[in-house]
Amino acid sequence: MNFKNIPVDIKNKSIKEAQEEASEILHILEKEDNLNNSVEKYQRLLSLDTYISQKFKDRSKTISKTKSGDIKHSLPKK
Repeated sequence: MNFKNIPVDIKNKSIKEAQEEASEILHILEKEDNLNNSVEKYQRLLSLDTYISQKFKDRSKTISKTKSGDIKHSLPKK
């Protein structure tokens, strides 16, 4: 799934909120006997997973850039 295709209501969630919703959906799906009735829940779960993954990647890049900048400033100049 592409990040552009994620519903707006998911994009407005924090990572924690998205993780909580994903956990709730997983609990529901684990109890479901007929998985054919759960296609919409699976699609929602995939959207949440894509959103969470992208947010972690974005934060990781931000942290890397910040730490890289900190390291460059702390190195002795030649």
